[in-house]
Amino acid sequence: MSEVKKYRKKPVEIEAHQWDGTPEKATEIIDGILMNGGSATYRCDGPGGCPGTEGSHYLVIQTLEGDMLASPGDWIIQGVQREFYPIKPDIFAATYEAVVPGE
Repeated sequence: MSEVKKYRKKPVEIEAHQWDGTPEKATEIIDGILMNGGSATYRCDGPGGCPGTEGSHYLVIQTLEGDMLASPGDWIIQGVQREFYPIKPDIFAATYEAVVPGE
């Protein structure tokens, strides 16, 4: 068996938006993805087209690994290859920190 080596993630800056679950914020996020060459749609699974807050609301984001679902509260980030993908809030908090302007 070969020796296991340790690696550290390179520091990179990303752009991110947290989806609050509203259709308005979904539209803003989807428009941003589309304007930057990505693909995303809004989906609601529930009776009658999910009026109001009924049903389960998702963003469907095309990623390098296939379609991924973003739930309310998830972060949508643009990666180093200018791709978009969702990330759960706890993983986002453990992986990223806010960039202070001027640093």
